[in-house]
Amino acid sequence: MSELGFETRQVHAGSIVDAEAGARVTPIYQSAGYVFDSFDDGVERFAGRSARRAYSRNDNPTNVVAARRIADLEGGVDGVLVASGQAAIAMALSALAQAGDHILTTDRLYEGTREMIRGALRRNGLEFEAVPIDADEDAWVAAVRPQTRAIYAESIANPLGEVADLALLGRVSARTGVPLVVDNTVATPYLCRPIEHGAAIVIHSTSKWLGGHGSSIGGAIVDGGRFDWTAAAARFPHLHEPRPHGAPSFAERFGDAALGAYLRSVVVLEHGPTVPPTSAFLLLHGIETLSLRMERHVANAVAVAAALREHPAVARVHYPGVGDGQADKVARLLPDGAGSIVSIELAGGRDAARTFLDSLRLVSQMTHIGDVRTLAIHTGSTIHGKLRGEERTALGITEGLVRLSIGIELVDDIVADLRQALDVVPSRVLEVVRA
Repeated sequence: MSELGFETRQVHAGSIVDAEAGARVTPIYQSAGYVFDSFDDGVERFAGRSARRAYSRNDNPTNVVAARRIADLEGGVDGVLVASGQAAIAMALSALAQAGDHILTTDRLYEGTREMIRGALRRNGLEFEAVPIDADEDAWVAAVRPQTRAIYAESIANPLGEVADLALLGRVSARTGVPLVVDNTVATPYLCRPIEHGAAIVIHSTSKWLGGHGSSIGGAIVDGGRFDWTAAAARFPHLHEPRPHGAPSFAERFGDAALGAYLRSVVVLEHGPTVPPTSAFLLLHGIETLSLRMERHVANAVAVAAALREHPAVARVHYPGVGDGQADKVARLLPDGAGSIVSIELAGGRDAARTFLDSLRLVSQMTHIGDVRTLAIHTGSTIHGKLRGEERTALGITEGLVRLSIGIELVDDIVADLRQALDVVPSRVLEVVRA
């Protein structure tokens, strides 16, 4: 559906009309398995020679529609839905690397991702190396080793909004033959499409802006279809090995779309991070209004950032491209807006953050982003709470840092609630200091 506009495709791409009832809305196919027509039909399905599905662990119709729609919006050729954004990261990297392999990342990643890198993925034998997000092209190329299997970045980093130069990283990928993997959760395909800049794989936490309603957890992996897996055969031999039952390799059968097929047929099937079809159904309803919501999210975030910058209790406001030296990257990579995360540093530190958060009335204090509701959290004591003080400082996580995920409520109401909570901060903090 690439000839149609984004707003049309977010409603129609990948959709199916139910053959039994003719339902226009994609049904919830709440079934673990599917009846075989015959003994031979079962053989063909399990051998991968039939287009008909065998099991819902990796091939539920509701989930397939959602995955195809996300892939279409990103400009990819295939998509796989999984149980969470964390699962999407783990499955994508597992499809590329094995014990002893090396992965490059930017030094600005969501802490949940960094925690998985330090923990489960390292225990599985993967080696990670962080490169400064503002490093030049030659520095990235120099960091690539024969064992390097991926370059990993977030289009907009959470929580401080550092923007990865995807065009530069795309050139590094082309020069080195190492696929670029981009977490595009914060930007969404409405604001940024990493495949257009050279990404091989795009991942999402669909629980966030794609769904938008905060009612379900999920993740997605998109195969861009532009990476030459045949030219990179030495790095990815598993895509070139003959398959059981005499089937050709993934690279031979699927060409540039080999990774998506491998993810679905091997990695997701073996690990089993299945998303319930009820969650995929809710996700599809969220995607239908993505462009409308993102326009409102961005407009509200810009207004909130401007309003809070003038408040005396706020020492600094973090929003991509505003006073942070990123204006050029934002203009090139995010011309329609830089997302809706606004992080603020309160001058009074942790005590000020506590007072501010506990004084909010409309804004919800909770861990989540990308909701239609405005949310707030003190990251230093929650998401980054396991880090030592010096580690948080190195990442820019100050004692007074509060992350705001700006929703789609009336912006005047959002600003009024934030301001009234900030107005309480000076007197309350002073009382604590005196005590």
